[in-house]
Amino acid sequence: MFLAQQLGGEVVNADSMQLYRGMDIGTAKLTPEERGGVPHHLLDIWDVTEAASVAEYQRLARAEIDRLLAEGRTPVLVGGSGLYVRGAVDALEFPGTDPEVRARLEAELEERGSGVLHARLAAADPEAARAILPSNGRRIVRALEVIEITGKPFTANLPGHESVYDTVQIGVDVARPELDERIATRVDRMWEAGLVDEVRALEALGLREGRTASRALGYQQVLAALVGECTEDEARAETVRATKRFARRQDSWFRRDPRVHWLSGAADHRGELPREALSLVERAVTA
Repeated sequence: MFLAQQLGGEVVNADSMQLYRGMDIGTAKLTPEERGGVPHHLLDIWDVTEAASVAEYQRLARAEIDRLLAEGRTPVLVGGSGLYVRGAVDALEFPGTDPEVRARLEAELEERGSGVLHARLAAADPEAARAILPSNGRRIVRALEVIEITGKPFTANLPGHESVYDTVQIGVDVARPELDERIATRVDRMWEAGLVDEVRALEALGLREGRTASRALGYQQVLAALVGECTEDEARAETVRATKRFARRQDSWFRRDPRVHWLSGAADHRGELPREALSLVERAVTA
């Protein structure tokens, strides 16, 4: 928010779950009041029944970025969905899909489980298998589909560090003990703010059938509680555990990118963070 205000900028969302309408509490989506008059783009554009598409997000994000640049505004891309960030700013082409191949793989996933498909992926593309959790059937199916369509490893289709825009990339670094504590506090606040009621309302709109939205952190766990697969307390505890695991994967993803400038987001350093971030941007502009 500080950067957008100082630079005459507007925010472009790169959080894959904030794209969904109604998924507000569990994604920590800023309310209109919290946005401080700064325009935000690519929030609330998909129904919860719509499957996420990085290729479609790339098209939408670049249209917003190009429009803002043409108007002399500074696009401030914000979010932690690594592939969405890379899709927006990097030279990345997405292989198409083959409905027959996808249907066959999804049927096999349903019949045999994600573990069997993950083992096949590990044999075909060990690097992709290391990056994708054995439980993430949707991503395993997509990786195997790309391999079959292109005849190349899935990782061969991932981008190098070649940007299509001049960017300054900033990562906020928080040490693991403090980060874990903040995650637990955030989940408690989500529950207190009414996450269970939010999920219940979205379930009536088809959330449970949504291939992407139903797997979002917090939402997946509450959906399980609503049908008695676990208690609400167990759902809350699992949301904390799953978020900690996800944060570690996020960290690994962005650490691999040498362009990211890391700044401390520790509690005792937070007051200095905005000015340090602005200094990085100004330095790049005058370089």
